[in-house]
Parts: sequence; structure tokens; C-alpha cells
Amino acid sequence: QVQLVESGGGLVQAGGSLRLSCAAPGRTVSGRMMGWLRQAPGKEREFVAANRWSWNMSYYADCAKGRFTISRDNAKNTVYLQMNSLKPEDTAVYYCAADRGRPDSGTYYYSSELYDYWGQGTQVTVSS
Repeated sequence: QVQLVESGGGLVQAGGSLRLSCAAPGRTVSGRMMGWLRQAPGKEREFVAANRWSWNMSYYADCAKGRFTISRDNAKNTVYLQMNSLKPEDTAVYYCAADRGRPDSGTYYYSSELYDYWGQGTQVTVSS
């Protein structure tokens, strides 16, 4: 089991920034695909960004490109999502997720089905 603990959500005005954190206490995540996905009220969960450190690869949804940055601190077993230029449509519960280190995760990084472990979610609300 991999426990994921998110933090950093909150209320911010449009154009503002937030940094989300996802910690995996006591577990190494460098060989796993670590993703951020979000779910807005009444909508399906959608992919935002993912990173597999061991491949030096990061992936972004179109809605995140140019505004969000995923990064890691492997020494702390923590993944971050820096979100800039936030828009009201970014309002959602943001979830951190990890896979088991599947070799095909580079193909399915955008799919919720890839991820085996999930955090509890953190609310991000962007006011207009």
C-alpha cells in the first residue's frame, strides 16, 4: 500500500497561484507514475498532469499546459503541482495518484484506471 497525503488547496482569486503537495510517507515514488487528476462538481474526473521521475518524463493536459508545473522532491517522497494563472474553471477537487510502476504507464498516464493509489483530495476554488 502507498499512502498519499495531499495539501495546499484553498480559495484563490482568478489569476492567482497555488501549490499542491502530495507526500508518500515512507515510500519511494521515483519509479512510479505520479499523477494529478481533478474532479469538478457534476463532471467526470480528468487528467491534469503526471510525472515519472525515473524516465525524466512529464505529461500535461491541454488545460494545464503553460500554467501548471509538476515536480518532485524524491528525498521527501513528495510531488508538487504548481498552478499559476488560475481560472474559475480550474475549481475542482484535486487528487494525487500513483501507479505500481507499470512499464506501459507512459501510454496510459492520462487514465484514472492506471492509478492504484489515491490521496483523499484537496479542494481548489478559484473565484472570478
